[in-house]
Amino acid sequence: MRFYLSLFLLLSGPAIFAQGFLKANGTKLEHGSNKNVLLRGMGLGGWMLQEPYMLQLSGYSPAQYDIRKKISALVGKPKTADFYEAWLNNHCTKADIDSLASWGFNSVRLPMHFNLYTLPVEKEPVAGKQTWLNKGFALTDSLLKWCKANKIYLILDLHATPGGQGNDVAIADRDSTLPSLWDSRANQVKTIALWKKLATRYAKEEWIGGYDLINEPNWGFENKDDKNGAAEKTNIPLKKLLQEITAAIRTVDKHHLIFIEGNCWANNFNGIFPLWDKNMAISFHKYWNYTDDASIRGFIEQREKFNVPVWMGETGENSNTWFTGAVQLFERNNIGWCMWPLKKTGLNNPLQVKINPGYQAILDYWKGKGNKPSATDATTALMQFARDTKNENNIVHLDVADAMIRQVQLDAALPFKQNRVSNDVILFGSDYDIGRSGMAYHDKDSAEYWVATTKRTPWNTGGLYRNDGVDIEKCMDKISNGYNVGWIQDGEWLQYTVFAENASAYDVNVRFAAVHDGATVQLLLNDQPAGDQLSLNATGDYQTWKTASIKNIPLVKGWNRLRLLAVRGGFNLNYLQFTVPGATAQHQPATEKK
Repeated sequence: MRFYLSLFLLLSGPAIFAQGFLKANGTKLEHGSNKNVLLRGMGLGGWMLQEPYMLQLSGYSPAQYDIRKKISALVGKPKTADFYEAWLNNHCTKADIDSLASWGFNSVRLPMHFNLYTLPVEKEPVAGKQTWLNKGFALTDSLLKWCKANKIYLILDLHATPGGQGNDVAIADRDSTLPSLWDSRANQVKTIALWKKLATRYAKEEWIGGYDLINEPNWGFENKDDKNGAAEKTNIPLKKLLQEITAAIRTVDKHHLIFIEGNCWANNFNGIFPLWDKNMAISFHKYWNYTDDASIRGFIEQREKFNVPVWMGETGENSNTWFTGAVQLFERNNIGWCMWPLKKTGLNNPLQVKINPGYQAILDYWKGKGNKPSATDATTALMQFARDTKNENNIVHLDVADAMIRQVQLDAALPFKQNRVSNDVILFGSDYDIGRSGMAYHDKDSAEYWVATTKRTPWNTGGLYRNDGVDIEKCMDKISNGYNVGWIQDGEWLQYTVFAENASAYDVNVRFAAVHDGATVQLLLNDQPAGDQLSLNATGDYQTWKTASIKNIPLVKGWNRLRLLAVRGGFNLNYLQFTVPGATAQHQPATEKK
């Protein structure tokens, strides 16, 4: 992995070096030297605000307030407070921002929960007064310090407003038994006051890229049955509140860019135009639809008609193929972007938080699949979970970051690991090259477009290890890296860039499992067929493994590009083993599991 990382760092783009405040100039975002700025960002979702799906609780808990209640019922309020303190201290550190900068990102978006900065309206000791809390401001100060050290922009995003801004309760931690942002003037006043407080604190900070006023409003103002505001025609209450927040900010901060999001998860701008401030940009969000120009045409038309910059403020939760296609779409239209999120328990983000066995036991209990853990066991598991959010304990998915940065510009595939071939070396099937679909691999399902197609198309059916279209599952063979490639269809292939220590003819042992006869593979060396096609007979089960050999593959000394083509699919792949005929084996050859 170090070899790959070195290449990655060489090829990733440079950071922005700010020359004054980020600002709107016509349809462009520029810094103080009037040079175009293309934001390449990452959202820090899950840090200040836990969405249930990030903790494997989708469908079992509506929002963070309920997660906290569940934890408190297990371990008590003091231990719950300890857990959340550890979570906030570990989930985002300087190492996370250093990593983003080294990978080529130049901005981060901070999803803020209001309750880290001020008390909820219901808990204010004096009605109408604002009690300020130090925790949120201190966390933001630290984050800004790390961003400044790396010369990348920090964009403040009010992700959870007082009362909550929509009927998608998870994204705003909204308790629907209490008045929403739109049902309570006190909540609106608190929101305005919070933004004024933030603007006062950061008015002179040039590495604050801007203020994203309200994340993803989703509310039916004209029609309560239109719960998420998709059909809203006027958005009068939304525009009014955005104007009030802007006016409050401008009393203390004349410089910072203001981002506004439309209704219906940031996409419905009906009634919002014309805008009311010269230093403003509109922000839309994009998930699970096509990555063609038609998919963003409406926002480009708004940009040109109203002479305002456009920022794609949140997207993600898809495959590497989708990431590359989306970023290419944004950048050829000079639209900055921000992916979501940097880390969670799933793998389609640069960093993955591990689930320890104790936390899994808690999940099983909450989901009705296991017994209630003891308070001691639950506390131990939760604190470990909080520690595992720390950068040094995360699983790193450089393929995801690579898809967002390098693969956008370069189509070359790179070795996923240091594949140095000599006698008896094993190359695991799931360690195929890193790169675009069609260059590092070919798989028939490579991204999710269900918003456009209404059809779910999981790209990695096994859901493990990597975020490409290649289907990877847990491997039960005696020798493995823990994973095998499965669900292999006709015509799919995997590429491995390997370095041969010596020029030699190698036999390549294919470790496979199949239920039926008839699967066939072909090796290609530098795009040319090498060796005979190999038939793979049934092994009896997709986790019963056998080895078959392709003879006499002539590798040159140095780099070779090897592809394994499924002429006919229907098998699982564990690894390729390279042997020199007649040479003494360094390791015992793998045999099928007994």
